[in-house]
Order: sequence, then C-alpha cells, then structure tokens
Amino acid sequence: MTTNRDVWHPPKDSARFGFTAVRDFVDRVANSSPARLTLIVFALVILLFTTLLSLPIAASDGKATAFHDALFTAVSAVCVTGLTTVSTALHWTFFGQLVILIGIFVGGLGILTLASLMALTVSRRLGVRGKLIAQEAMNASRLGEVGTLLRIVITTSVCIELALALMLAPRFMLLGESFPQATWHAVFYAISAFNNAGFTPHSDGVVPYENDLWVLVPLMLGGFIGSLGFPVLMVLLSSGFHVKRWNLHTKLTVQVSLILLAAGAILWGAMEWSNPATIGHMGTGDKITHSIFASVMTRSLGFNIVDMNSMNSSTMLLSDALMFAGGGSASTAGGIKVTTLAVMFLAIVAEARGDNDVKIYGRTIPQGTLRVAISVIMMGATLVMVATGALLAISGQSLDRVLFEAISAFATVGLSTGLSAQLPPAGVYVLSILMFAGRVGSITLASALALRQRRQLFHYPEERPIIG
Repeated sequence: MTTNRDVWHPPKDSARFGFTAVRDFVDRVANSSPARLTLIVFALVILLFTTLLSLPIAASDGKATAFHDALFTAVSAVCVTGLTTVSTALHWTFFGQLVILIGIFVGGLGILTLASLMALTVSRRLGVRGKLIAQEAMNASRLGEVGTLLRIVITTSVCIELALALMLAPRFMLLGESFPQATWHAVFYAISAFNNAGFTPHSDGVVPYENDLWVLVPLMLGGFIGSLGFPVLMVLLSSGFHVKRWNLHTKLTVQVSLILLAAGAILWGAMEWSNPATIGHMGTGDKITHSIFASVMTRSLGFNIVDMNSMNSSTMLLSDALMFAGGGSASTAGGIKVTTLAVMFLAIVAEARGDNDVKIYGRTIPQGTLRVAISVIMMGATLVMVATGALLAISGQSLDRVLFEAISAFATVGLSTGLSAQLPPAGVYVLSILMFAGRVGSITLASALALRQRRQLFHYPEERPIIG
C-alpha cells in the first residue's frame, strides 16, 4: 500500500523552469550571434515542413513522399525559391499544396520576423532580444526602427497579397474555373508572386496565360514590389514619391532595380527577338510583353512562359547575371542584392576617378560597407562555383544547364531547365543546401558558423601589395 508520500509529484513550476531554460538559451544565442539563431530556426522550420510533406495525406497517390523530394520542396517553399522535383499541381493534394503555401508565406516574411510580430502582438512592446532577432532578419540599420518596421510588415504583406488575389480571381472565373477553385488559385498565385516564390498550382504553370495581361501584369507587379524589401516599402509608405525624403538605401534599391528591369528587358528581347523557339514567331506587342516579363522573372520571381532550354546561350548567360544580382535587401528576393551591386559599381567609379571616398547622393559609403559587399559577392560566387562543380560530377549535364540551375537555386529564383527533377538524391541535396545558403545569406551563414568574434588588440604596419 502506498501513501501520498510514496508517490513522486513533479514540481509545480517544472513547466516554468523549462520555459525559462529555453528563453535563457534564446537570450544567449541572440546576444552572442543572432545570425546563428536565424540558421537554427530556419533549419527547424524546414524540418517541420519536410515532415508534413512526407505524410501520405500530402501526396495524391496516398503514399509517403520520398525524403529527398519532401525536403527539397520544403526548402524551396520556406526559402521562397520555386524549384521542384515533383509537380506541385499533380503530386501534392490540397493539403500538400496548403503546406507549401504556408511555407512560402512564412518564409517570405522571415521566420524571425513572424516570431517577433507574435511577441509584439502579445506584449505590445518589443524587448531588446526581439529587436536583435528582428534586426538580423530584416537588416534594419538601428534597433529603434525595428518596432516600426514590424508593425507594417504583416499588414503590408497581407494587403498587397489580397489586392493581387482580387485582381486574379475574376479572370480565372472568366476562364471557366469555379468560384472556390478560382479563389484558391488567385490566393496561391498572389502569395507566390509577392514572396517571389514561383510555385504554381497549375500543372503547366503560367504558360497558358502567356498572352493574358490580366494575369501577367499582377504577377509582375507583385514580384517587383516584393523584391524591393520591407525597409524600402516602409519608406515609400511614409514618404510616398518624394525622392528627396528617401534614405540612401531606398534610392539605390529603387534606382538599380529599375535600371536592371529596363536593361534586362531590352537585352533579353534583343537576344530572343528572332528565336522561333521562344518569341521569334510572335507579334511585336507579345515580344515586348515577354521581354518585360522575363526581366522581372529572372530577378527572383521564377515564373516562366518560355522554355528555358530553348533560349540562346547568350540569353541564358544574361539570365544567370540577372538572377545572381537578385533584388533588394531584406526582401523576398534572393541574389547578392542590388545594393551590393550598386556599392561595387560606385567603388569602381571612385577608383577610376582617383577619389578616396565612395560618394553618392551627397553621402559617403563607409569602408566597412565596401568590405561586406566584396564578401557577399565572393562568397556567393564561391558557393555557386562549388555547387556547380558538384552537380557537373553528379549529373553529367552540360555546363550551361548546371550553372543556370545552381544560380537559380542560390538566388532563390526558381527558373529551371528541368534539371532539378532529373537529378539523383545527391544532386537534390546539393541544390537544397544552395537554396538554404542563398536564403539566409552568405554573410549570415559565415557569421553564424563562426565560433566567436575576434577582438583585435593591435594593428600591424600597412604595406600595399601590387594589384592588377
């Protein structure tokens, strides 16, 4: 016979103790390396979505999806890429497509941004820990800006996606889809477009709408707005089109984005103008539409209305360059970011002129920013080169196809020559790692993997090596 004294009872505050331990761990990681916390959270969320997509209920055949296919799809969704190894429309059930859509939405906002928003909603104020986490997620320049930025992120995203869905739904209904089906497709495309994901709920993608401006224009608008980044959207919402009131980051992002959009459309159109396999057989108006659409898509969105394998080699190289450039910082787009490209171009111009400072719009760009830009470009190029070499060895495919797929994965674009679906599991894992690295950012990845920050206690004498 046992008494109450013989029965062990867990401490009443055991749950509180466990929560405190988790909170203290998050505190330590956030204070020592917010970037490392970004990696941990992204990895855990990807594993969660991989598990959900592996369930038999997620596949149309009622069987568990292979781990490498589920993992690749989860990484592609959370990293808002759009590359697939199985058909989104044919392989996945409604549950599977819903999981993918939620992954896109969560990944687009940023895992840590969403977590900070939830904390802000509950507590009505953001602590230092939350601000550090959100600052790392969105590249906000000062902690004081993070609270304001967080308040508009979710509202802006939902409003833009709702507007896009309202534009698309009537068109799908006019094309013969039922109201529920048209609504689902409109919402899917709206979230996918704004988050620069490139996933499509139709088996043949957006190809059937290649001449339908009612569908193409909302997709282009959503993708371009999403590629600007939340810090830029915050400035535009507060200052409108008063350019003099914009900060330097907004000016550079908008200007370079428009330059790349125009240059990409002109060059892509000129290279493919006479190619009968793409747009050579079309009228002038359709050729211009396809050129503009392709320029927007290659920046990070990832929808395609022409066969990538049918493009000329020069056009494929141009697409590689546009994908590698990407969109704005702290945006749903990938790549090395347009501000990185702008800073490097300005540094080259300053060096050619013999200027000691890199200046633009009455501001001097710090030397530390130049070092970060160089690091981002070099690490991005190195990741792409290593992955391309591995994929060449694994697949045995031509360099242009492999390089295109590798850059598309790193820049989280989603355009594909069909190579992803043809790769064995080893190649799928390589692309998954590349998408993950491209999403979290090469600088974030490097700082997260660093064990500690080194304090420099002395400075060596300067000596210039010969350059060039």
